[in-house]
Amino acid sequence: MTLTVTLLGGESTGKSSLAHALQAHLEQADGLRSRLVPEHLRQWCEAKGRAPRADEQQGVAAEQTRLIHAAAQAPGVQVVVADTTALVVAAYSAHYFNDRSLLPEALDDQRNFGLTLLMGLDLPWRADSLFRESVAVRDTIDTILRHELQAAQIPFQTIYGHGPDRLKQALRTVGSRLGRALVPGDPNLSEGRVPWNCEKCSDPACEHRLFTRLVRGTP
Repeated sequence: MTLTVTLLGGESTGKSSLAHALQAHLEQADGLRSRLVPEHLRQWCEAKGRAPRADEQQGVAAEQTRLIHAAAQAPGVQVVVADTTALVVAAYSAHYFNDRSLLPEALDDQRNFGLTLLMGLDLPWRADSLFRESVAVRDTIDTILRHELQAAQIPFQTIYGHGPDRLKQALRTVGSRLGRALVPGDPNLSEGRVPWNCEKCSDPACEHRLFTRLVRGTP
């Protein structure tokens, strides 16, 4: 059975970098046949030279979902890594257009994916000349995603860390779902413990402090 791993987060939260690194590691280091599904919203914006209008949001969201399902149905694929889902498109639609109509279907789709990884807000925000607006928008999208996931009772794992540390935390979570250690010598897996999950916390700052203490072993 194919495991679909979805990465959620606002602008400049490291989704794309982590998605590429995670898929490459699964394929090359762990020998798992995997597929990467890119963020259709970004591809759409690059092709059009602008962001979608309110009436174009649904089509963008639907295509993202279609691409994920198509990858999961490909013969022999064991893991799909999706760089965002329709839920992120729905969150942007709710924020920019005060339109929450895309959320119910997006949440239904999200519920059926195998694993939801929410990007932490510990990476520095970097401006993008075309698509990134501000750190405030990033924080707002994070708040919307958390609220909707929690209200719908959809489990998620928040991923923190920079570079290799961020990849390692994602691998631990994916490995726990697959029932195999993807991080050699990882004590969390070798001792039978599941990765720390603070999905009920709505305060990213508190969540990050707990991550530092529990995962990295600092006071």
